[in-house]
Amino acid sequence: MSDSPAKPARKPAAFPAAPEIARAAQDWLDYLSGEKRCSRHTLAAYARDARFFLAFLAEHKGAPANAALLGALAPADLRAFMARRRAQGVENRSLLRGLAAVRSLMRFLEKRDLAKTDVFAAIRAPKRPHALPKALGVADARELVDPATRAGEAREPWIIARDAAALALLYGAGLRISEALSIDRDAAPIGKIDRVTIHGKGGKTRVAPIIEPVRRAIEDYIRLCPHELSGGPLFIGARGGRLSPRILQLAMERMRGALGLPDSATPHALRHSFATHLLGRGGDLRSIQELLGHASLSTTQIYAAVDKQRLLEAYRSAHPRAGRGESRE
Repeated sequence: MSDSPAKPARKPAAFPAAPEIARAAQDWLDYLSGEKRCSRHTLAAYARDARFFLAFLAEHKGAPANAALLGALAPADLRAFMARRRAQGVENRSLLRGLAAVRSLMRFLEKRDLAKTDVFAAIRAPKRPHALPKALGVADARELVDPATRAGEAREPWIIARDAAALALLYGAGLRISEALSIDRDAAPIGKIDRVTIHGKGGKTRVAPIIEPVRRAIEDYIRLCPHELSGGPLFIGARGGRLSPRILQLAMERMRGALGLPDSATPHALRHSFATHLLGRGGDLRSIQELLGHASLSTTQIYAAVDKQRLLEAYRSAHPRAGRGESRE
């Protein structure tokens, strides 16, 4: 055992503000950690964003922030802060989180009569980036759920069949990975059972129809599995417990490397592909909403944008004049 003294725990950096504000800001962090039970990553991010804000105010106003300064903040001050962060290369997603941290701090200070938060009502928050889901092509999706794709892997046949069956549920029924892995053996959609009851987000229940190719994949897995499945989960790990989502994610990583697919080819991308391919084949949004278990149709409507984007890409790649200047003959 070493006789050297243990290193003292590193103290968090002080907040660049007047002493009463700095102490209250530290109390705010303690409140987030204790009562709100925020994760350490959230605490670190919020503390960093709050320090950026207080340091900006000290420079912008020419003095450390105190109660009088925080109580007299104007919308122009917040806009100047956002402009500074954008100039530093901060994107909208991080800027939104930063504003949430500052608003949380200011509300905490307001309860101690050290600040006012009405200034936030006068500014417009940056738009949240809305990336379109990354759907796979039909051929790629089929290869990912085909056990033959992994024929060369040094893994037991039942494990390859298990992964293929679970992924087939994601693509063939539009299930979330957690929903597929929550199915119990006694409720398995096999034989004449062509549907499964899913308990989705928010405790909502829906019935998902299961097409025959997916049922066959599940039957193949059950037939090959060396473990007793009755009375327990349908999909199990090598030690017999319920299968971890991480196992399927790793399987997808290996397959997308072998198939030359992008990093966006994840298990969840199979669910996106289910919706996008259905829409491309004439499925209506309301039916797809029910199949996916979306609470709002607006959530499902994003797939209409995905389908439109795919059509435009096909047009640009195939049309002889797409993307080119049209010369007069």
